Amino acid sequence: MLSILAFCLLVQLYYVLFVHLKLANVSIEEIPLSAQKPVSVIVCARNEIVNLEQYLPALLSQDYPEFEVVVVNDRSWDGTEEFLEQLEKKHRNLKVVKILDNDKFIAGKKFAVTMGIKAAKYDWLVFTDADCTPASEHWLMDMQQPVDENTEIVLGYSPYMKKRSLLNALIRFETFFTAVNYLAFALKGMPYMGVGRNMAYKKSLFFKNKGFAAHMHIPSGDDDLFVNAHANKYNTEIRLHRDSHVWSEPNNTWGGYLRQKKRHFGAGKFYKSKHKFILSLQIVFQFLFYAFFVACMFFSRETQYIALGILGLSIIIRCFIYPKLLKRLNYSDLRWWFPILDILLFLFLTLNGFLALFGKKKVNWK
Repeated sequence: MLSILAFCLLVQLYYVLFVHLKLANVSIEEIPLSAQKPVSVIVCARNEIVNLEQYLPALLSQDYPEFEVVVVNDRSWDGTEEFLEQLEKKHRNLKVVKILDNDKFIAGKKFAVTMGIKAAKYDWLVFTDADCTPASEHWLMDMQQPVDENTEIVLGYSPYMKKRSLLNALIRFETFFTAVNYLAFALKGMPYMGVGRNMAYKKSLFFKNKGFAAHMHIPSGDDDLFVNAHANKYNTEIRLHRDSHVWSEPNNTWGGYLRQKKRHFGAGKFYKSKHKFILSLQIVFQFLFYAFFVACMFFSRETQYIALGILGLSIIIRCFIYPKLLKRLNYSDLRWWFPILDILLFLFLTLNGFLALFGKKKVNWK
C-alpha cells in the first residue's frame, strides 16, 4: 500500500515538475506598444443588463486604434435591448446583434457566438463575457493578432473577483488550477482548452472548420471544445501579462457553481482521446493518492509515519512552486491556504463528478 502511495506521488510530481513548473519559470513578455491589425471583440448577453451597464464601458474604452465590440443580445427581456440601443448611438465601435425567438431558433450559447462571429468585421476575434472586465485599457493590445501569421489562437487568463466566503476561495482556487493546467500544457505544445472569458482566434479558422458543427448538440464547449479540436503546438500562444487578464464575477451560490462545473464536465467527455487520457490520469492518481493515504492511517504506527512523510514531501515540493504561480495569476492571498484548499477542492470535484455522471443531462447556458 505504501508502494502504491509512493507511485501516486511520482505521477503527481510529473505534472508538478515537468508541466506546471514550466509555467512558473516562463518569462512574461511586455505588452506591444503598437497595434498590428484591427480587432473584433465578441460578447454574448442574455438578461445581463446589470453586468453590461457596469462592464461594457471598459471594453469600449480600450486603448487600441481600430476595434469594434459586437454584443449579441440573445432574447433578453430585462432592458438589455433598450440599453444597447442607447449605447450604440454614443459609440461608433459598438455593434449590436439581436437574436429573435422564432420557430427556427437554435437554443444555446454557440448559436449566439456564431451570430456574433458572422457579424464581426475583422478576422481577429477576441472573446469575453458580459460579466467580465479587462484588468487594464491595454488588454486588446496584448490579445491582438500576433506578428507570426501561423498563430491562429491566443489563450488568455481570467481570474475571478475576490469575495469573503469559502465558496469564493474554492472557486478561485479551482480556476487557478484549471488555468495552470491548460496554460502549462499549451507551453509544452499540447493545448487542449481555452476559457471563453479571455481568448482569441481567427474568424477564418472558425469558418474553415465549420464552426461548432461537430459539437453543436452539446450545450457547452463554445470555448474549450473549439480549442481542443483546432489548437496545436504550431498555431497557439498564451498570454500571461497582468494587464491582459480579464476579471470575472464568480458564482455566489453553491448550486450555481455546481451547474457551471456540470457544463464543463459534460464538454470534457468530448476532448481528443490523448487529452482525456492525460487529464484523467492526473485526476485518478490524485484520487488514489488521497485514498491510499487515508487507508494507511488504519495500519501500524510505522505505516502512518511513512504515509505522513510522503504526504509532507508532496506538500513541501508543491509549496515551492504553486505560491509563485498563485502570485503570477493574481491569487496571492490564497497561498497561505494552499494545502487545505487543495484537499477541499479534490473532495468537491470528486462529488461533482459523481453528480454529473448520475444527474440530469440537460444543461442550459443561461
